[in-house]
Amino acid sequence: MSVSVAIRREEKTWPAWLAGFTLLAFMTLFSVSTRAADLPDFTGLVKENSAAVVNISTTQKQSGQASNMPFDERQLEQLPEFFQEFFRGPHSPFGRGGPGGQSPVRSMGSGFIVSTDGYVLTNNHVVEGADEIIVRLSDRREIPAKLVGTDPRSDMAVLKIEDEDDLPVVRIGESEKLQPGQWVFAIGSPFGFDYTVTAGIISAVGRALPSENYVPFIQTDVAINPGNSGGPLFNLDGEVIGVNSQIYTRSGGFMGVSFAVPIDQAMNVFQQIRDKGAVSRGWLGVLIQEVNRDLAESFGLSRPRGALVAEVVPDSPAEDAGLKSGDIILEYNGSQVNLSSDLPPMVGRTPVGETATLEVLRQGKWIDVDVKIGRLPGDDESGQPAAPQGPDTEGGKLGMTVRPLPAEIMKSMGIDHGVLVANVAAGPALNAGIRPNDVITELNRQEISSVDEFRRVVEQLPENEPVSVRVVRQGRAIYLVMKP
Repeated sequence: MSVSVAIRREEKTWPAWLAGFTLLAFMTLFSVSTRAADLPDFTGLVKENSAAVVNISTTQKQSGQASNMPFDERQLEQLPEFFQEFFRGPHSPFGRGGPGGQSPVRSMGSGFIVSTDGYVLTNNHVVEGADEIIVRLSDRREIPAKLVGTDPRSDMAVLKIEDEDDLPVVRIGESEKLQPGQWVFAIGSPFGFDYTVTAGIISAVGRALPSENYVPFIQTDVAINPGNSGGPLFNLDGEVIGVNSQIYTRSGGFMGVSFAVPIDQAMNVFQQIRDKGAVSRGWLGVLIQEVNRDLAESFGLSRPRGALVAEVVPDSPAEDAGLKSGDIILEYNGSQVNLSSDLPPMVGRTPVGETATLEVLRQGKWIDVDVKIGRLPGDDESGQPAAPQGPDTEGGKLGMTVRPLPAEIMKSMGIDHGVLVANVAAGPALNAGIRPNDVITELNRQEISSVDEFRRVVEQLPENEPVSVRVVRQGRAIYLVMKP
């Protein structure tokens, strides 16, 4: 009897390693299940919002050779052969013949309805130069659209479709408080494939692009391709928080870096176009640059921050308020300016005629400057003057030679003092990035009006300490840092 009991107990006893393995497997499955549950499900959000997203096709009459593709031949050649055949072939939805024919140029993009009376937002580059604009809804209705207005600076356009009832509209969110890491998704028509959904996260906010520094772009890793432009970027509440506008690419297709116009800026543009017919932005009238570590040290800042005023535009609000080159703007209306790219959007959002308060670092002192904001004018381009011939003066330990600045160059650049850089050899000047034909107007925060004054300031420069130098190059002023 005891033997029988012992045998039964042994059969019910699990080896320790098997029990441990079972527990580990259970914990792993539980962990995977938990992580999967944390991932967002976009199904309901897509069903709820797709109806307010539209496909936009445009036609532009061509008198010469043209392609009827939704994008140009260069972009087409960078696509896989399947897509090339799809767009070029005889059964292409964009017409027969491919590139090189006399057909009108057609392009495609996306957009979304923002009001029940038929206003549609999209990108300016989607409809630019179009003779005909067709908006196609999710129920396949195709409606001619009127171009209400555009704002090339923000790449936004406002369309209007008429005589339609029960139009679905998107819900508008807020982009001011977006943070990297948030889930977002896009609905659009990449390569003409209607109502394609892609998802990802916000990679960064407040991005300033070389083509436009008045828009603090939202950067995402959401897949955006030709045809997505102008489409909405949604958050997990189903609200539009951006307008997909640009991609960074070396191939013509998606490479993981996409940019969207924040919806706050887009709606401001929409309201101005709808109500006034045009967009106006605030203007300060300064040329600014980033404050790097060396500049921060030379200006007495504990860390790099702010926007360094390299030049004050004549007859501008900044000049009227007394701002000077060499000022570092640290705050604008109570908001910190950490990067120079933070300042233009702040100024641009300020209503024309309103007074803004700037906290400025000048000659080691913090001061407040009140500026009455003006209206942003068009950009002016200045050419680079040719270097005149004349006597050279050595810059001594800086490794460069300078010349007196002729009156005609001062007039063409709009400046009244400085010396012209004739040659740059190996040394601190070359290391700082100074080039021939630069005009030096300030050295170590001392104004330079003549060659003699330049020589005197150079002789007094401290050894092995960073000093700032203000140069005017191609009509634009910048600050550089030298270490003699």
